[in-house]
Amino acid sequence: MNLEYFIAKRLIKGEEHKSSISAPIIKIAIAAIAIGIVMMMIAIATGTGLQLKIREKIAAFNGHIQIYNYDNNTSEVSINPISLNQDFYPEFQSVEGISHVQAVASKGGIIRTAETFEGVIAKGVGADYNWDVFKDYLVAGRLPDYTQKRNEEALISRYLANRLKFEVGDEFWAFFLKEDEGAIPNQIKFTVTGIYDSGFQDFDSNYMFVDLRHIQRMNRWDDDQIGSFEVFIDDFDELEEKGREIYGATLSTLDSQTIKNKFYTIFEWLSLFDFNIAIIIGIMIIVGGINMITALLVLILERTQMIGILKALGTSNWSIRKVFLYNAAYLIGIGLLWGNLIGLGVLFAQKFFGFIPLDPETYYVSTAPVHINLTHILLLNAGTLLLCLLMLLIPSYIITRISPARSIRFE
Repeated sequence: MNLEYFIAKRLIKGEEHKSSISAPIIKIAIAAIAIGIVMMMIAIATGTGLQLKIREKIAAFNGHIQIYNYDNNTSEVSINPISLNQDFYPEFQSVEGISHVQAVASKGGIIRTAETFEGVIAKGVGADYNWDVFKDYLVAGRLPDYTQKRNEEALISRYLANRLKFEVGDEFWAFFLKEDEGAIPNQIKFTVTGIYDSGFQDFDSNYMFVDLRHIQRMNRWDDDQIGSFEVFIDDFDELEEKGREIYGATLSTLDSQTIKNKFYTIFEWLSLFDFNIAIIIGIMIIVGGINMITALLVLILERTQMIGILKALGTSNWSIRKVFLYNAAYLIGIGLLWGNLIGLGVLFAQKFFGFIPLDPETYYVSTAPVHINLTHILLLNAGTLLLCLLMLLIPSYIITRISPARSIRFE
C-alpha cells in the first residue's frame, strides 16, 4: 500500500512538471469534471429550489390540505357553509404532524374604479390566520389585523394594485352578487392596508384578503359558519399519508383534498424536474468519466516502460492498476475542488442577488430560486468520485495485457 501510494505520488509530481501530450488531456479531463459538478450542483439546487418555492406558495394560499363540505362545488367560491365547531379545530389532536388549522371562506366579486374594474376572489380570513409566509411577500404597507372587531382592511396583490392604480391607504368599492336573482349587489368600501407580491400570478391576479366576517354577513351565515378549513402539516413528504389520516378522522359529511390533488397539473410538472435533474447528472458523469478514461489511457501509454519495469520487479497487475487509479482519483479530486468552489459561488450569488431571471407566467417565480443542501452536495461529490473510478476499472485492465519484455524496449 505504501509503495503504491509512493509511486502514485511520484507519478503525479512527474505529470505536474512534465510537458507532454498528456498534460493538455489531463487539464481537459479536470475541466470536464469541474464543469460537470458545477452543472450538476446548479441543476439540483435550482430544481429543488423551484419545487420548494412553488409548493410553498401554493400552500400559503390554500394550506396543505383543505377540509370542506361533501358537495359538488368545485369552484373557489364558498357556497355551503360548515360549522366551526369541529373536534379538529383549533387543534387537530387526533392526527400527529399537524402544525396549524385555520378557517376561511371565499366570495367572488368585482373591484370597480372610475376608470376600470377587475374581477377578484375575496378570501375571508380571521384571527386564526397564519400570516408568516405573507410577511416575506409583503412589498408595501402592513398586514391587516382581524383580531378585533370587524373592519374594512384589505390586502391586495401588486398585480391588482398596478392594474387598478392603487397605493397603500387608498379606498375602493367592491361589489359582490347576492344569491337572490336580480337583487342589488353587496357593496363594501375597503381600504388598502398592504400590498403583497408572491410572484405566483395565478393567485396574485385573483386573490385579495378581507375580514372573514364580511363573507359571513354577505352570505347570511352564522358566526360559527365558515367555507372551509386549511390544514398545514410539518413534513410535506408525508402529505399523502396525512391526507388519508385527516380524511379518516373527519365526519362523513366532510371531504378533504391535498394541494397535490387540487393542483395536479402543477405538481405533475414539478415532478418532471426530478427526471430532468437525473438526466443532467447522468450525462455530466458520463462526459466526465469518458474524459478521465481518455486521460488514464494516455497516462498508461506514456508510462508503458515504467509498467514493464514494475512487472519485471514482481509487482502484481492489481498493484500497478491501483497506482494509476490513485492518480486518477487525485485528478478527479482537483476537478471536484474547482467545481465546488465555482458551483457554490454561482449558487450563493444567485441566492443573494438573483441575477438569473425567470418568466413568472411560466415558472411562477421571477428569479431562479436556489436551495443549497449540504447532504446533496456531499452525496453528489462522493457519487461522482465513485462512479468515475468504477468507470476507470475497465480501461485500467489494459495494464494486465502489457508484456514486461516488450514494454521495457518501448519508445
